[in-house]
Amino acid sequence: MSMTKTVDLDADDAGGGTALSSRSVKVAVIGGGAAGMRAAAAAAGLGARVFLFEKNTVLGKKLRITGKGRCNVTNDCRPDEFLAGIPANSRFLWSAISRFLPKDTVNLFERLGVPLKTERGRRVFPVSDRATDIAEALIIDCRQSGVVIVHEKVLSLDIGDRRIKGLVTERAKYDFDAVIVCTGGMSYPKTGSDGDGYRFARAAGHHVTDISPSLVPIVCEGEICAAMQGLTLKNVALTIERMSDGKAIYRDFGELLFTHYGMSGPIILSASAHIPDISHGKYEASIDLKPALDEATLDARLLSDFLKYSNKNYENALDDLLPRKMIPVIVALSGIEPAKKVHSITKEERRRLLRLLKDFRIKLCGFRPLAEAIITRGGVDTREINPSTMESKLVGGLYFAGEIIDVDGYTGGYNLQIAFSTGTLAGESAARQTITGRY
Repeated sequence: MSMTKTVDLDADDAGGGTALSSRSVKVAVIGGGAAGMRAAAAAAGLGARVFLFEKNTVLGKKLRITGKGRCNVTNDCRPDEFLAGIPANSRFLWSAISRFLPKDTVNLFERLGVPLKTERGRRVFPVSDRATDIAEALIIDCRQSGVVIVHEKVLSLDIGDRRIKGLVTERAKYDFDAVIVCTGGMSYPKTGSDGDGYRFARAAGHHVTDISPSLVPIVCEGEICAAMQGLTLKNVALTIERMSDGKAIYRDFGELLFTHYGMSGPIILSASAHIPDISHGKYEASIDLKPALDEATLDARLLSDFLKYSNKNYENALDDLLPRKMIPVIVALSGIEPAKKVHSITKEERRRLLRLLKDFRIKLCGFRPLAEAIITRGGVDTREINPSTMESKLVGGLYFAGEIIDVDGYTGGYNLQIAFSTGTLAGESAARQTITGRY
């Protein structure tokens, strides 16, 4: 088809779906991820003729690998608690989260035949631990609602007189009454999140804030982490401190992983969302390796172990206390001679070891690339979007939902809930406002 030819896209032309009345308004959704599928089903549920454009051959490509393939769909909390998990622009989300609550997400998937379970930190997962089940359920929801899926790459928006006219794909130009952009950010670009939506937004006159990685592994100084590559520590306490004044900017408890470049794991990914301006020499991690023991109890434990291994070399006396891969690092940092007999270790040396176990420090120097981030920080400026509808304040009939907007949350199901809530609000708003004859 010619790029300049305008095509009247209906359900039959698109190759499936339910043909709706020609008098129904037409809504296009760009992006077949979590936000896009939810927006499409929500709009179709109100009677709009909805066409979901996805350039990949499958929908929900990124969703299928979320949470290491398990998919943390939401966090079972109240709206105020949910907004506390959004580090920036949380007030913008009030209308969206009020319209589609975490409990609504749970009810949606239960209705679609995907039973859910709640784990530590109120994280909600499918009972099957299969992210694919979540993606397939959203596809079923779309198809049952009459959404038509169109596997074409959108090249640009068609805008005239400050209102949306339609869109242009690699095949043709299509007219629409409303367009919802749900193209995600730039994390995991192999799944299709390549920044197309930012280009569409800028072309519409929107400001896109600085883009950076969030919920991303952290690069650390020196060779300490590399020496422990592959080691996972569970049930440790993490504090991120600003080195200029020692102020703690983040605290957490849980699991972390040492890598060749630094650290990863749940509490590290969450910490990254609190560090918007990471740079060499600015922040330091303090890890309490034994948070369940206060100093007095830990000292008693050390005395007990030292008595047990009194005739052994120091480097061979920590097996009961630490993972084997960590022992050489702790021995080196403690400043105690590795071959020193345990019965010869002084009280001051033991105290030095104790402090190291309770305050294991690693300097941070950067983030891993955006392609390795779970989500993108930054996006379409929230000041240019109506929070009550997700509609652009600059272009009538243009809506945004999901990661493309400058809002992001911590780990724990917050970001997918943002996608579901903003997608629902955008889809319903697009359908209602066009159906009532506004455009």
